[in-house]
Parts: sequence; C-alpha cells; structure tokens
Amino acid sequence: MMINTTGSTGRRAVWLSGVAALGLAMPAVATAQDTDSDTDTGVDEGNVIIVTATKREQTLQETPVSVSVTTGETLEQAQIRDVLDLQTVTPSLRVSQLQSSSNSTFIIRGFGNGDNNFGIEPSVGVFIDGVFRSRSASALSDLPNVQRIEVLRGPQSTLFGKNASAGVISVITREPQYEFGGSIEASYGNYNAFVVKGDVTGPIGENVAFSVDGSYNRRDGYGTIVNLGQDINDRNRWAVRGQLLFEPTPDLKIRAIGDYSRIDEVCCTVSTLIAGPTAPAIFGVGGALSTDFFSYNTFLSQVPVNEVDNYGGSLQVNWDSGPISVTSITAYRKLDNFLDQDVDFTSAPIVSEVRNQEVDTFTQELRIASDFDGPFNFLLGGFYFDESIDQDSRLTTGAAARTFFELLTPTGAGTFLGVENGLGLPLNSIFAPGPLTAETYSMDNTSWSIFGTLDFEPVEGLVFTAGFNYTDDKKDFALSQTSFDPLGQVNLVDAFIVGGIAQALMIPPNQVDQATIAGFAGNPATAPIFAQIAAAAQNPMTNPLLGLSAFQFQPPFLNTPNAVENGRTRDDDFSYTLRVAYDVSDRVNVYFSYATGFKASSINLSRDSRPVFGDFIPGPGNSTILAPASPILNAGLAVPNLTTGSRFAGPEEAEVFEVGLKAQFPGVGFNIALFDQTLEGFQSFLFTGTGFQLNNAGEQSVKGIEFDTTINPTDGLVFTFAATYLDPLFDSFVGSPVGDLSGQRPGGIPSFNISTSATYTHEFGASGNRLISRLDYAHESNVAINNGLPTFNASLGNTQIFQREVNLVNASITLQLDNGLEIGAWARNLLDDQYIMTVFDGVAQAGTVSGYPSPPRTYGGVVRFKF
Repeated sequence: MMINTTGSTGRRAVWLSGVAALGLAMPAVATAQDTDSDTDTGVDEGNVIIVTATKREQTLQETPVSVSVTTGETLEQAQIRDVLDLQTVTPSLRVSQLQSSSNSTFIIRGFGNGDNNFGIEPSVGVFIDGVFRSRSASALSDLPNVQRIEVLRGPQSTLFGKNASAGVISVITREPQYEFGGSIEASYGNYNAFVVKGDVTGPIGENVAFSVDGSYNRRDGYGTIVNLGQDINDRNRWAVRGQLLFEPTPDLKIRAIGDYSRIDEVCCTVSTLIAGPTAPAIFGVGGALSTDFFSYNTFLSQVPVNEVDNYGGSLQVNWDSGPISVTSITAYRKLDNFLDQDVDFTSAPIVSEVRNQEVDTFTQELRIASDFDGPFNFLLGGFYFDESIDQDSRLTTGAAARTFFELLTPTGAGTFLGVENGLGLPLNSIFAPGPLTAETYSMDNTSWSIFGTLDFEPVEGLVFTAGFNYTDDKKDFALSQTSFDPLGQVNLVDAFIVGGIAQALMIPPNQVDQATIAGFAGNPATAPIFAQIAAAAQNPMTNPLLGLSAFQFQPPFLNTPNAVENGRTRDDDFSYTLRVAYDVSDRVNVYFSYATGFKASSINLSRDSRPVFGDFIPGPGNSTILAPASPILNAGLAVPNLTTGSRFAGPEEAEVFEVGLKAQFPGVGFNIALFDQTLEGFQSFLFTGTGFQLNNAGEQSVKGIEFDTTINPTDGLVFTFAATYLDPLFDSFVGSPVGDLSGQRPGGIPSFNISTSATYTHEFGASGNRLISRLDYAHESNVAINNGLPTFNASLGNTQIFQREVNLVNASITLQLDNGLEIGAWARNLLDDQYIMTVFDGVAQAGTVSGYPSPPRTYGGVVRFKF
C-alpha cells in the first residue's frame, strides 16, 4: 500500500524487488514462447515469434525495432482480459482507467496523454487488425481470439499513417480457418465475476471460411456508494465479431470483419486523500465523503452512468504476386459515448455532468511492398483519415449548491441574497437548482499521408533503411456554450466601476453604457475620478465584491469560430527514419536508428476552451473596461469575465536515437535497446481543480534502457524478465498549471518498470495431458504521481507531492487435457497490493485532494474447451 507522501516502500516491496533482481538471469515477454504448433497463429514451435511490426512478416529477432510481443497463449494463461491488463506483461506500457469506463490513457516510455477530451488524439496509436482506433474508448473491449499484441516503442510514423509519435499498440486477431474448430470458455471469480467467451471457425466452401467470436463480461463492483447502497466499479460489457475470408485465387485474399461491443457500467471509485477546509460545508448540507482511501467506499449524489457503443467494419484485400504485394484496408467505425455522473464526488447534490459524444471515422490505407531477390526492397503506402466528432454536454446545479457555497463565504447564510439585491439579479438565482451550462462542440478532421521505406542490402546481413512520412492534417471545430448562473455573468471589477460612475454622474447604473464609460474616462475633468474608481475596484479592501470571484465557476463563453478566431488548424509535416541493421551471426543482430515522428494539433473540445493571449488581453480581475486593446475587444466580442488559455495545442514532434541488440540461442534469447527520445511541443492536458488546461509543454525528453530475455533451462520451464529504465526531463515547460517545470523530472514516470514470469508445463507422459503453472510479477518503482496539484500543492510551496509504487503478483494454473478440455484457477494482484493510481484537486473544494485507488485482488476459476 502506498498512500503517503514520503516515498517509503515497505517490507513487501523490498522482498518483491529482490525476487525481481533474481529474475535478471531469467527473461522476457518480448520473446515469450508460444508452444502452439499451429502455424496459422503466426508462431512456430520453439522460441520464434512472427511479427508484422515493420508491415512485413519477420521473426522477432529479425525485426530491427524495439517491440514487445504478447502471444494469444500468454493472454490466456495470464488471464489478460483487455488492454488495461496488458501493462503487467509489457514494462514500457502504462494503461490507466480513471473518470469513466471510456476514459483511459496509454503511455509508452513516459509519453502519452489523457483521454478525457475527445479533441485530443492520443500520442500512442492503437490499431486492431490494421484499423486505427482514434479514441481509447473504441479500443477497450475484451480481447477474444487474439493471435498476438505488438507494442512498438518510439515514433512509428513511417509505418503507420496516423498519430504514432510515442508508439503503437497493434492487436492482431486470428483469421478464419478452413478447418472447423473453435473454443468456449467460462470463468467465475470473486465479486461474482462471470466471463463467458467463445469462437467458432470453419469453411463455407473451397475458398471461403468464416469465424464468429463473442464475449460477455459481468462483475459486481468492488466499491460501494455508501449512501445509495449501490456497487461501483463493476463490469458489464459484451462484444461480438464476425469474419469472412475469401481466397478466389492463390494470389488474392479478402478478409471482411464486422464487430459490435457495448459497455454499460457504473464507474469509477473516487476516494478522498485530504479533506480540506470545505469538508465541514459538505457535511453542513447533509453530504458526506470517505477519507478511508482503500475502503473502496464512496459517497455520491447519483449513480454514475457510463454507456459505450462501439461498432464498425473493415475490408482488407491482399494481392501477392511474389515479388510485389498490395494491401488495402478500408474501415468505418462509429463510437457513441454517454456519461451522466456526479462530478463533485460527494453525496451532497452540488453539481453533475452529462456528456453525449459521437465519433464517426473512415480510414483507408493502401500499401505496396516488394520482395525482390536483389539488394533493394521497398514499401510505399498511403493513408486517408476522415473523422467527425459531435458532443452535447451540460452541467447541472444541484439542490445543495447554493447553501454549500454560502457556507464557504465569510458571512454565511443569506450572502447570495444580499448580492442579488445589490447587483439587481433575480432573487434566489445564484446557484439555483437547474441548468448551469449547455454546451455543443464539434470537430471535423481530415488528414492524409504518404509513407514508405527503402531497404538496401549491399552484402548479406547488412541492411540500410530509409523511411519517410508526409502528413497533411486539417481540423475545423466549433464550440458554443450557454452559461446560466447569473453571478458568472457579472465582472466584479466592472460592476464596481459602473456603480462608481453612476454615483459620480448621479444616474442609475443601467444608464451607464460603453459610450458613457469612454466619455467619463476620456474627459480631462473626470479622468482623475475614473482612475480613483478603477483603483478602488481592484482593491479587496474597497471592493467587497471581489470576494465572490471564487464562486464564478461558469462565466459566459466566447463561441468560436468568430470574427477573430477561425476555428481551424492546418498542419503538415515530413518525418523520416534512418536505420542500419547488421546480422552479426545467425543468432545475433544489431541495429542503430534515428527517427522523427509527428502528431497534429489537438483541440480543446470543452468548456475550458479560451482564446489565446494576444487575441484577447484581459484587464485586472478579467475586467473588460480596463482591458487593453486586442482583436477580440476591438471587434466587440468580449464577454464578461473572459480570460485566456488555449483553443488548441500545436503539433507534437518526436525525435529518437536508438541502438539495439537482439540475440537468440538454444534455450535463451535476449534483447536490449538504449534510446534518447524527445518530444517537442508535447501536448499537456491537466486538471486544475475546476477545469482542464491544454497547452504545449515546450520540450520533454527521456533517456532509457529496455532489456528483455527468455530462458528455457529445461523442457517445460520458461523464465521471462523484462525491465525498462527511464530518466525523463522537462527540458522546457514554462506554462504548466503549477509554474515553470523546466529542468524538473516529469511526474508519474517511474525510473524502473519490471515484468517477470515463470511458467512450468508438466507433461503427463505420452497422454497429451499437461499442467501449466504461471507466476508473474510487475513492478513500478516509487515515483511522484505528478508535479504537484495546482491548488493543494501550490499552497504548500509545491511540496508534499503524493507517491505511487506498484508491486503486482499474478498467478494461474491450468490443466489441459488431450480431449481439448482445460480447467484452471487464476488470481490477479494476488498479494492485494494497494497504490494510488492518480490524484486531483477536489472539484470546487479548495484544499481537498481526491484520487483513484488501485483495484483489489481478484481470483477465480476457468473452464475452457477447444475443438
């Protein structure tokens, strides 16, 4: 368990780290053995794995890139249900699920970003059967019938046409087979976890085969909404997929895939680490919150609703004439994401959010590749991407909001009634129950790219490779919002100035317009009086209204596009790869590469979108009257309390130097890679307590080492060990929410990630029956979760930053009978390790710190039949 801020590790962590150290003589998932002899799985007998990381079929040893491969058999044995579990066997990958079932983050080598905003495309590209999944919500279904998963580290833009500046997760499923077969599996575990999945495949005719697979995954929640008596963090999802394989000639293969998946879950458990000074007000309005972080108890005013519908189809056509092959992948995908949840994370009805998002995506990829006997070979491809995003969302003020916020004022109950009288607002209108905002956001994104590689092999075993990618990306976006709370519509500095001018001129305040203000400020006789009024308006001692600024959560929103902001981005980039690879012997390969990568601009599709500084320059206290000239002000577009921020973050540009060695000997194999990777303009998306800030982080870099090995010391026994060491740095990040972070280590990136396993297969003579036992361990070294919280840590001089350390032990045992029946038992997080996944400032609760606790131990049994 790790909930303190001091970084202590505990006896269990020391013992587990010792076990991991022993594993240095043991080895890794990247060359994990799959003993299935069926060549259609892409794996031969022995320690050889066929991968397509370079868009060509090669053995893992021959592939001159840093890639981890997890086979389908490993997924079964380790009970890896979805991509969230994949990180336990891939040390350079981190996956987290936070606010909702559809909100996940993929990080490779410390690079990645959040998915709480659909305008931001992840730096890590996810591809399933060659089809790009643009949002993590469309990549979270269970993983039935998977052949292998390849995790490519570093920029991959010369091989993948879209957003691969940090790396790629490529999921490859099994094709339909011409021999009838299939499997059925049922698993039951604690929390009433019930999983059933199956697949069937076979021929339809001489040249046509089919396959159908599906899964159903249900589990009670391991958390409890105490006041509502409802489980949270449950599982309720299902998926179905069908495939057709048509091979009219030996050279032509056509594969059609259609799938549909649905998630309908109650997620996610939020606990309180620090109950700040606002906590008494929560209890004062009859609410509650839990400070027992790992009790998995939470208090909410409503049961969260998370619904995700994800479906689509693809058509892949392969034509192989021998020296030349052509591949076309055409795909359409639809994602519907709906959530309705309490976002103050207490049982007091203060504020809730509804978000309804739709994503329509069309992609087309076309590749031509050579397989010549001569020294030159090439791959040339094109990629087209067309996506539209629509979001309707709203915030709703709860029945306790007005009383709660009044309790936080110095004068307490009745404060807002006096403000309403003083400002001429309707009585009982401030924080009145009902709509707080109504929001409509949309974005259309079209991009195309041309990419390719050229290999030159002057002598056998020595290959020089040059690759390129040219991308052109266009985004057009529109954001509109109506804010209903009347207090947010009033700038408190301007209100004081208007009142002062009205008093000086002895006229009603409603008669003070722009012309009156300009005349009063510009008249030499009244200009000194105006200066005095303006100075008093900015002084809390003379303007008591300024104390109310903390309650202006949702001021008016400047819609875009408008006369100043055109609501679009236009990016293009040329990236490239240079690599030399050499076969030292049949068993040892070395390579050196230099690569660049690119990710286009991301759009802030949220209520926190603001014009950039320069388009508008706010005055003191966000005053419009005192604001200097700017395009938005001059165009008459400024709205009360308008401030600056970002509409979008500019492109990311990646650069990596890498040198690697891959070796394969009888019974042992290992890979090692050293790299120096930099992201210029890293797109940072961080929560500030009441909203999200999107900006470019200047430059972030990481130096590191990746090592993995597999050892077969004797028949049936396989040890794996994989480790990643990372040394990251913010080379430049001036405008972070917690100040200038230049020269500091980025939070959340541990120095060491370790994945190790031991698998023993006991054969029962010549019966064909066998017993497979597996134990694996995943470790993340102690690390600061972030670089500080904008509210909590800022008030403490950016000290007392929360820490995280991860030590996960998983185990499974399976009896495989010769007749296809398998019976097993499994446990994930066997030792019930507890750690903080992430933390954030309490929503509208200054000084409070909330966070997400790690999942508890799960275990169960499984029965599987293969035919």
